[in-house]
Amino acid sequence: MVLRRGNNNRFPPRAVLACVLAGFLLLSAAVLPAEAALLPAGFFDMVVTPGQGAAAVEADRLSYDGQHDVISAEGGVILSYQGFVIRADRLDFNQQTGALHATGNVSIQDPQGDVFQMDSVEVTGGMKEAFINSLTLTTAKGAVITARDVHFTDALQTMLTDAAYSPCGLCIDSKGQKIGWKVKAARIIYDRESASVTLEQPSLELLGVPVAWLPWFWIPDPTQPRASGLRMPSVDYDEKRGGILTVPYFVPVGEDVDLILSPTLMSRQGFLMRGDLNWRFPGLGEIDIRASGLYQLDPAAFATANVPAATWRGAIQTAGRFTPIEDWTAGWSYSVFSDNAYLKDYELTDSDSSINQVYATYLNGPTWLDARVQRFNRLGNYSAADDAKQAMAAPKVTFDHVQDLAPGWGRLHLSGEALGIHREADQSITYNGVPYDFGYEGNKAHLMLEGAWENQWIVPGGLVATPYLGARLDGAWYDGASSDVDSPPASMLLSATPIAAIDVRWPLFARNGGDTHLLEPIAQLVYRGSSATEVGITNDDAQSFVFDTSNLFSYNHFSGIDRQETGLRANIGGHYLGSFADGSWLDLVAGESFHLLGTNAFGVSDQVLAGIDSGLGGTASYIVASARGGFANGLSAGGQNPGRPGHAARHPRGCRRRLCQC
Repeated sequence: MVLRRGNNNRFPPRAVLACVLAGFLLLSAAVLPAEAALLPAGFFDMVVTPGQGAAAVEADRLSYDGQHDVISAEGGVILSYQGFVIRADRLDFNQQTGALHATGNVSIQDPQGDVFQMDSVEVTGGMKEAFINSLTLTTAKGAVITARDVHFTDALQTMLTDAAYSPCGLCIDSKGQKIGWKVKAARIIYDRESASVTLEQPSLELLGVPVAWLPWFWIPDPTQPRASGLRMPSVDYDEKRGGILTVPYFVPVGEDVDLILSPTLMSRQGFLMRGDLNWRFPGLGEIDIRASGLYQLDPAAFATANVPAATWRGAIQTAGRFTPIEDWTAGWSYSVFSDNAYLKDYELTDSDSSINQVYATYLNGPTWLDARVQRFNRLGNYSAADDAKQAMAAPKVTFDHVQDLAPGWGRLHLSGEALGIHREADQSITYNGVPYDFGYEGNKAHLMLEGAWENQWIVPGGLVATPYLGARLDGAWYDGASSDVDSPPASMLLSATPIAAIDVRWPLFARNGGDTHLLEPIAQLVYRGSSATEVGITNDDAQSFVFDTSNLFSYNHFSGIDRQETGLRANIGGHYLGSFADGSWLDLVAGESFHLLGTNAFGVSDQVLAGIDSGLGGTASYIVASARGGFANGLSAGGQNPGRPGHAARHPRGCRRRLCQC
């Protein structure tokens, strides 16, 4: 027998679950780590859509009351409708009023696997209101939600009385001890129109012990992020700003335009206004604009020698990212601010630098191309004069292409970079009596092209040999505008570097039941036939260097194109990888590098002392090692024993980025 439900009938058990989860998870978010909140997006909107398909009913006995137009099912009733399954001892369906009444051991399973259990459920008034008594909800992940009664009004609000949420189910272990946490509330009210949840007398229990209580708690519904209204306020305090209260307000300007206004009141500095606008172009990209500013009541609180006291401070930041055609991505980022310290002083960014740039990137199969124009500025206690010391990269173009040859013939690898640098002032510092010149005033250009052929051979005994033959061409120019006594004069450099290398590995594999072991001794021999190590004339993008297992087996250990290795070098080491039956794993790498012939680039000093005293400057380097592992429960850890970092890397202000001292 098939029952067809009228167009005005609705049965929204998912909305009941949503209300309960919203209240309890939102309360827990206020006092527990963010990962405890498991409420999925769009939870309140998941309801049964009426009038779409039939409801199939199975029962021991079906009867029909023609006088009242009521169909009754009794004994092992199963009602299946749009992915929902209702089980009960008895079910009565009034086809005239659309009322559905299920009684006796009622359980409801939704399409997501969540299970509702109750004594009875009655849906009346054209399915506009639902009253569910003695509710017990078990989610697919094992959480349990209970409420003495629930009143659901589709158009307005849902109310739960004497409710509790337990993510650990019954919160009792096999020994009868209480575990986990539970949230209770005298009443929870979810208002759909305002997209908010109100909890009356909420409390938190840890291991069965009450630890927090509030007389009243209100929070916006995070499952409806585009609903207009207030968002979660925040309270903070620090010495320079005083007490801080921020109350964000969300405004859906359009279907694809969102605006968040974040007024902030500070007891010492006054009123700061911030606005964040996100404008989306479906299928194309998006634009973000952020503006903020304030009139400081106490300018002296942030005043330093580099950043003098000012009453008005603010910033405008914008960024965009678009995919205009297939395989291409283009965008920009740009920031302008009253002073370099503003964004850091008011904790509006975690970054130590600001990059103004426009870029375009192409990625398709074996080819990658990236072109940018960039301007770098440091954020923090720096004067405007510091901006003149930072680099402008105009342009910075990088490409890489891999071309597979006929089977057995290996492949070709082509790469290159064009880098133009402009600085308006020298950037130098002396630390512990050692001078560091991070950049020189003037203009510099560097073009690097490298081509190589490589193949892989399996030789008798299971050895894997990978020969590599290539050449690198460098052309660099510097106009000599710097007045620093250590700066190079105006000059041009052209160099060619033949490269020959071979990588030999002997993978040894063993299996013991569900455990597998891979032991791989590795030996590399690399020859770079040039004595020119400073191929960029000035070193602007190869300033950082730390020798460890991440670059142990590398044909060129420097991080950028302005420096290169020279001479004959051998890299010797080994790799072990174990995978065990219980799901755990272990990864070990160790080795050492030896310089055999020619000019050792790590013994040649440049203006930032990159790589000097790193352990690679002598015949034999330090031994480096690393270990990583994972356990069956998903926990992983790792560590390494690197060689000594070079001077620039050990300097407290040494730059791990290129072009900008950080």
